[in-house]
Amino acid sequence: MKIYNSLEEIDHIEETVVALGNFDGVHKGHQEIIRRCVNAALSSGHKSAVFTFANHPRNLLADDTIVKNIMYKEEKAQIIESYGVDYLFNIPFDKHILTMDPIDFIDNILINTFHMKEAYCGFNYRFGYKAMGTPVTLMEEGIKKDFGIHIMRPFFVDGQLVSSSFIRQLIEMGSVNECMKYMGRNYAIKGEVVVGNKIGRTIGFPTSNIVIDETMVTPPNGVYVTNCLLDGAIYPSVTNVGVKPTIGTYEKNVETHIFNFNKELYGAHIKVEFLDKMREERKFESVEALSEQIQRDCEEAKNYHIQLGKVL
Repeated sequence: MKIYNSLEEIDHIEETVVALGNFDGVHKGHQEIIRRCVNAALSSGHKSAVFTFANHPRNLLADDTIVKNIMYKEEKAQIIESYGVDYLFNIPFDKHILTMDPIDFIDNILINTFHMKEAYCGFNYRFGYKAMGTPVTLMEEGIKKDFGIHIMRPFFVDGQLVSSSFIRQLIEMGSVNECMKYMGRNYAIKGEVVVGNKIGRTIGFPTSNIVIDETMVTPPNGVYVTNCLLDGAIYPSVTNVGVKPTIGTYEKNVETHIFNFNKELYGAHIKVEFLDKMREERKFESVEALSEQIQRDCEEAKNYHIQLGKVL
């Protein structure tokens, strides 16, 4: 898959069938749009493409609303590529695009730059100045300018409309166990293991600590059953998200205890998949009381993993 990170990079590409959208989280609705786009391109002999923005469009608006990402951009690209997409247009959403007339958006970007012959989008796709461009706009222009447009109906799972905003809410509420249903994968965060306060090691529960990425949506403080991914291997684990109130005053971070694992991971990059929330983070009256609770947490998390068929 060829990735273009700016409109200026795009030159002499073949005619395309393009999936349009932000694709944050690449949830099951997004996956369906991408699959249809790729199949149509294979049938017509065109190249398949996904057009998305490197930054969330709402974050450019002056309303103090910050939309955090569900997925890291490199993972987003990897998943899109796994569907057989030829081109990924991962373009910065800037003031030029923000203020572009919808018809100019179609003419200058979709037709003249992407050489689009066919497009797939969701029912709520918006583009151009003040988001005035709609799927109806695309249909009307397609008739005039000879390109096809396919509009995806709302995508439901168990009666729930699947959307990035809904998945973001699930994560923010701690309902991480629901993410698999709507994304087809577990919610995860990753980062470099940094030196913590080493309290966990002194009480028998060494942890690998990663710093919260402020651009990513994160679950609320609490204890979670997790998987830790390292160098292609998956390790059953338990994770605390929070500020460690029993120990002192700390910034919110993620600390993961990997079962039956004693390697030093400082400087390594790990990925933590969240399977389920066990309890809220709280302050204990002593380190001893905290240690006893951690022991119970570990036993509960181990039982969860065993029920999933994992060997501990």
